[in-house]
Parts: sequence; structure tokens; C-alpha cells
Amino acid sequence: MLYQLLYSLHRYYFPFNVFRYITFRTALAVLTAALLTFVFAPSVISRLKRLSLTQQIREDGPRTHYSKKGTPTMGGVLILGSLLLTALLWMDLKNPYVWTMIIATGGFGLIGFVDDYMKISRRNHKGLRPCYKFGLQIILALGISLFLYRNPLDPYSTKLSVPFFKQLLINLGFFYIPFAIFVIVGASNAVNLTDGIDGLAIGLVAIAALANALLVYISGHVKLANYLQVLYLPKTGELTVFCGALFGAAIGFLWYNAYPAEVFMGDVGSLGLGGALGTLAVITKHEIVLAIVGGIFVIETVSVILQVASFKLTGKRIFKMAPIHHHFEIKGWAEPKTVVRFWIVGILLALLSLSTLKLR
Repeated sequence: MLYQLLYSLHRYYFPFNVFRYITFRTALAVLTAALLTFVFAPSVISRLKRLSLTQQIREDGPRTHYSKKGTPTMGGVLILGSLLLTALLWMDLKNPYVWTMIIATGGFGLIGFVDDYMKISRRNHKGLRPCYKFGLQIILALGISLFLYRNPLDPYSTKLSVPFFKQLLINLGFFYIPFAIFVIVGASNAVNLTDGIDGLAIGLVAIAALANALLVYISGHVKLANYLQVLYLPKTGELTVFCGALFGAAIGFLWYNAYPAEVFMGDVGSLGLGGALGTLAVITKHEIVLAIVGGIFVIETVSVILQVASFKLTGKRIFKMAPIHHHFEIKGWAEPKTVVRFWIVGILLALLSLSTLKLR
């Protein structure tokens, strides 16, 4: 909204021409989202406390988490609110990819909101039944995938781009749709599984947002894309602004979510942010790169799968507890140390993902 208004003034005063640049609006998006989160966080946290929207702790979880009972949750409404409002302010609303991201983020966030509300109303850690929860996620991801499959703007709509190789594309054909659903739903739930200790998931989301901002900007810039021999995807460069807003909202929330957390994001935040990262990867053909930049999310998810499979097949556990961050907690790692070490690995993986731009 502000973008169209302010840029239209360049006809009368040339300096307003600066609003046409994606890099400038990305910087504004970071500042706007962070500022909105900082300003509204105290009142949102206070309101969550008054409404008794507090965290329900797993009885089989680490003992150190028992003290977290009563901490406000559903803080994801603050993250998504800041993110989506910023996107509406600084992005080109005529771009269909902008609305795809807004629908994906808001839709997955809404599913998480319902799940959180049911957990709180029942006073236990169980919310929506898995069949309903995954069913709604799959339906939403299906709608997004069908739109992208038939997208006239994308000359590579059914192609899978393989990093580290020059223009290596695999045509998935109709199988692109179930693949895209898997990426989007998988990313949403991977972030959800990682959100188990103070600051871990939101910090990793911030790291992923920064890496994606650079990847998306290059893919949407014809000269840079040709120089680095990556796919040029028209109109996707605008999503750099979305990545900036995501980063700003994430660091703003991290201020209050860092150990000891004053508020948790809840499923409304984790499912919404994961859905956003997954949809962004599918739009920009960075599905495989997402598995690298979000490597910690992948490791967390795989640890749960292995733990469940091992216990059902052999009756034995591989880890002391899954997801794997709980394993290290039980081994004696302090919570802040676990978070910082996982962030370090996340940063290294993000740098590895950026290296795919030159190793072609």
C-alpha cells in the first residue's frame, strides 16, 4: 500500500523513485517488521496472560521445562501480524507471488491457531487430531501447488532445480504437485518440531530468512541470475521484501523469546513460518536448497522419525528423547548452550546453501 502510494510521487519529486528498488524496500521491511514486533509485544504478552493463553507442558518432557508452565503462548500472532502487515505495506500487491505467500503464511498460521486454542481449552498438549491437522495442511498446500503448477509466469513450473550443477533440471510433470505438497507441509511441521526450547526455532527462521533473501533476489534479477547461471524467475525478486519482513519479525520476537522466554510462538507461529519457508522454496525452485539452509529443521524431523520407528520396531530408543534438541538437554547441555550451538550449525548450513551459487 505505502509502496504504490510513495512510488507514484516520483513523477512530482524524483527522490521518491528510490521506492522502486527492491533492496531499499527490503531494508524498510526489516525495520518495519522489527519495530512493529517491539512496539506491540508488551501489550500482546499482557493480553495473552490475562486470557490465560499459557503453555501446556508435556509430562514426559525434560524436567527443566516444568518451570515454563504458565508462560504465555500463541505469540505467533504477533510474528505473523507484523510480517503480513509489513508485506502489505512495502510489497507490490499486483504481483501474484505476493498473495501466494500471504495466503500460505496466514493459512498455515490459522491451522496452528486452532491447534493452539484446542490445547489451551483442553488444558493438555494435545490439540487438533493429527488426521485433521495434516488434512487441512495438505488441502492448503494442494491449492498452492495447483496454482503454481498452472502458473503462466513460471517457465519452469514443473521443474526441479538441482544445486551445484549448471542448469540441471528434472521435469517432474504432474508429480510436481505431490512433491510441492510434501515440501510445504514438511517445512511447516519441521519448524513446529524444532520449536521446543527458548529462541531455537525463531533464531533458525531468522537465519533461513537472510539466506533466502539473497537467493531470491538473485533468482529474480536477470543479470545476476545469468551471471551465476541460476534459473531466472520473473517477478520472484519481489519476494526478497517478504524475506526482509520475515527476518525483521523474527528478530523482534527473539527479543522476547530468548532464554528465559517471556512468550512462546505456539503452533500459530511455527506452522505459519514453516509454511512460508516451504512455499517460498517451491516458488523459487530452491526446494533442495531449503533442505540445506534449513538443515537443523531436517535433522530435528529425522530424529523424531528414527525415534518412533526404532521404538515401534525394536522397543528401543535411539535418542534419550526426540526431537534431538531434547536429547542434548537430557545429556546435560544447558538450554542456552544448546540453542547457540544449533544456531552456529544453522549459520554454517546457510553459508553452505549460498555456496551453491558459485559451485556450478
